[in-house]
Formats: sequence, structure tokens, C-alpha cells
Amino acid sequence: MVVPPALHAKPLDRVIRELFGLSWNGARDAIRSGKVFREGAAITDPQGLVGKGDTLEIRPNAPRPHIARRDAFAQDRILLADQAVVVVNKPAGISTVPFGDEDPAQERATLDALVRDVLARSPRGGRAPLGVVHRLDKDTSGVLVFTRTVAAKKHLANQFRHHTTERRYVAIVHGRLDKKRTLRSFLVEDRGDGIRGSARPGQKEGQLAITHVTPLEKLRGATLVECQLETGRTHQIRIHLSEAGHPLAGERVYIRGYRGERIQAPRLMLHARMLGFEHPTSEERVAFEAPPPEDFERVLSSLQER
Repeated sequence: MVVPPALHAKPLDRVIRELFGLSWNGARDAIRSGKVFREGAAITDPQGLVGKGDTLEIRPNAPRPHIARRDAFAQDRILLADQAVVVVNKPAGISTVPFGDEDPAQERATLDALVRDVLARSPRGGRAPLGVVHRLDKDTSGVLVFTRTVAAKKHLANQFRHHTTERRYVAIVHGRLDKKRTLRSFLVEDRGDGIRGSARPGQKEGQLAITHVTPLEKLRGATLVECQLETGRTHQIRIHLSEAGHPLAGERVYIRGYRGERIQAPRLMLHARMLGFEHPTSEERVAFEAPPPEDFERVLSSLQER
């Protein structure tokens, strides 16, 4: 069924509810269980925005999407595991921790659960809960740290709170970005149209957010950039780049006002390449890096000018 103009740029759950006469829960269950298809491909994010001209269908007998199993999380994704911290190279498609609306079938496959399982199989392992001091979006890959003690969590949380960690991401963005920029704004839960964004000039609310963006490579209709976070607000990179006119490739939410041709990508083209912090035990400065995964490299290669 072709989405009518009145439902363009609306969340997928609302569109499915209205097009197919389902309840809110019915629409979300159909989406999360892999029964909703766009142009022949299953889509599982209820809050993803529907684009102009999209064709949607429900396939009641479609199998549930593959869920990452605990034994599928490779030991080599753990970059460091000691008595204080665990540093992980997170794959895309896995939530950092469970959320209230998480599909129950997915809870066993959240990152913290997968990491605990790997640690439990190691000689010095254990199943104690991991402390969460920061998160990566489900569709973002890259370096992330968990803590293993109360003292380590307090130490690292203080570093994140005072912005003394070093966080560098690589991203593929729409359009040409020719020079280094510092994007600064106050982020609010609702910018006026129901989604997160920057407060309007003069508004005295929101959290200060600062992102330093450096172009790395010109691509066809796009740019490979590095983003260094000075602060770490929810969706900060996505919002700042979108509001600067350069939404991320694979973006479904912060792309409403973009009028250019959209880059085809299997997920958000955002990868946390490097994380640096003061180790909570030794108090020495440490840094961990992980290269972008294959799906990121494939999209990058397809856009490189030859």
C-alpha cells in the first residue's frame, strides 16, 4: 500500500495503525516482530519516519527477524576486561541495555547481557551486573565502556559528567561539508514538532551540547566526517548534523527538512571510533579504538569518488 501524502514523515507505528486499522499495540507488535515491509525489506523501528512514496505491506507469516544470541557475541569484541571496567566494540543492531518497551524476545540479546555471558565463560569471569555510564544508540556501532564496581562507576560517571573523556566518531553525512565546524546549541526534549532538537534562540531551557565536526573525505553527494563530542547528550550528533543541513546517512528521524536525494544505507552510518578516559584504578589515561564495521565500509566504498 502506497503511503498517502497526509502520512509522509510520520512515525511508522502511526502509519501502520491508520493504513491497516490496527490498535497501537497491534501496529507496534507487527513492526517489532518483522511483519511490516517497506519496498520488500522488513523494518522493525516503530518510531522510524515514513518517506514520500514509500510502499508498505504486512506479511503475517513472515519469520521473526534474527535475534543476536549470546554465543554469537565474539570474545574479540571485548577490548579490555579487568576488575574495574569492561571496554567493548559494540555491534550495530543491539541495545546497550533493556528499555521498558523492549521486545521481551530481545532482552536476552542486549549488549550488557551478551557481555556478561562472555565474561562468565572466561577464567576470571562472573555474572555480576555491569554498571552503565554512557550508551550508544541501537543502530550505532563502536567503543563503549561498562564498569564492574561501584567505585569504578562513580569515577567514570564523574568523568562523563565533567566532559573529561575523549569521544571520537566517524559518520557519513548527506551533502558537502567543506570545513571544520563547532556546532553548539541547547537541546530540548521537544523542539516544537514532537522530537528532540535545539531550543530556539532566546529560550532559556535545555542542555548545552557541543560537537566538533571535521570533514575527512569528500564523497558523491556526501562527506565522511569525524565528530568529537565535548558533551554527550542524547542523539547529539544526529541532531546537530541534521540541523546543520547534513543529516546522517541512514537517518530516519532527524531528516524531515532535508530536500536532497537520500543516501541508501542499512542503518545509521555512525561509528564510535575512539574512547579515551582515566582508568578508575590506575588513574592513567587510556584510549581504545575500533575500526568501522563492514556495513559502514560498504556504504563508504559505494560513495567514494573514483
